[in-house]
This record gives sequence, structure tokens and C-alpha cells, in this order.
Amino acid sequence: MTQSQATAKVFYTAFQALKKSEREAFINRLLEDKKLAEDLRYAVIIEKRKTEPTVSLDDYLAKRSAKK
Repeated sequence: MTQSQATAKVFYTAFQALKKSEREAFINRLLEDKKLAEDLRYAVIIEKRKTEPTVSLDDYLAKRSAKK
């Protein structure tokens, strides 16, 4: 385990030990950072779409130009 992974594990363990209201307050504080909030939204979208079939760039561009 790297130093970064160990640090992340410590922070996550501390987060899990918080009361629900404290966890919500912490998350709300994180979401005040607009860039971080955007990154988190993208991470959720990526996780949800992992099981979708992939599309090649050529196919995507062909479909996109056909819509115009």
C-alpha cells in the first residue's frame, strides 16, 4: 500500500466513524468546491456507465454528424 493509499484509508475510516449528520455536513462542505463537485458528478456518471458497451470514436463521430 502506498503512502497516498494509506492516508486515504485513514481519512475514509474517520469519515465512516462520523454520525450521519456529520457525514452530511462534511459532504456538503466538499460540494461547496465547484470543481470538486463537478469531478464527483463525473465520477458517478462514469461508474454508472461502466457496463454500457463501448463505442469507437469513428462510430460516435459518424452518428453525431448524421444528426446534424
